[in-house]
Amino acid sequence: MPETLLGFVLVVTRVSGFFLIVPVFGWQTVPVQTKIAVIVLISLFLTAVVPMSIGTDTVDPDSLQNTTKVVLLLAGEATYGLALGLICHLLFAVVKLSIQIVEQQMGLTMAEVLDPLTGESARPLSGLLEMIFVLLFLSANGHHLFLLVLSKSYAAFPVGTLPSIPILSEGVVIAGSTMLIAALRLAAPMLAAFMVLMVALALLARLVPEMNILFISMPARIGLGLIMVAMFLPFINGYVTELADWMAKILPL
Repeated sequence: MPETLLGFVLVVTRVSGFFLIVPVFGWQTVPVQTKIAVIVLISLFLTAVVPMSIGTDTVDPDSLQNTTKVVLLLAGEATYGLALGLICHLLFAVVKLSIQIVEQQMGLTMAEVLDPLTGESARPLSGLLEMIFVLLFLSANGHHLFLLVLSKSYAAFPVGTLPSIPILSEGVVIAGSTMLIAALRLAAPMLAAFMVLMVALALLARLVPEMNILFISMPARIGLGLIMVAMFLPFINGYVTELADWMAKILPL
């Protein structure tokens, strides 16, 4: 009985760390009671289906009487959950980061409001597109990917094993670099359009020196940005598929 309880506690620790950071489930707007219920239900299911040799190979029975070993096991499971959740969070943030790059070119860096989902300051345009991406992600059953990542992690990192920091840190670094490259790739056409606009305004300033370019540039940049974002919307749906492919390459799927 103590071995089974220890196994359940270890599973709860990893699941809690994962859902603390992972997008959608980890947002502040999700009630705490709902989070606890989801964590407990998923932990009960995983405890029943995930092979765990409590008391034999995976977890040393001496650890049941050794507080230090139990603490190390709990810390290891929390590290697994937090690292996997962070990787999912980085890959999920590509759309928001790409739109923030465009918003900077539009001159909307000061137009920040409180994002009720994450509790952080955000710009309205990036928040709107993030919500659209979340709806597309959930409608495509993308949240099943998170559950798949969590379940497959027990095959790659069994319960009771100490975390391999180099492997986890490499996954986080790869996810971060993938996020930056993908965000720049999505924002590249819009950045090119802004570059053309700046060249056109510079030529206009040379041809008509009497014209106040400052009063023209801001509305032109905002208008061009809104047009480019509207053209960008159809590509968000395709990114959901790419997100699944990236998660399959980086995470233990």
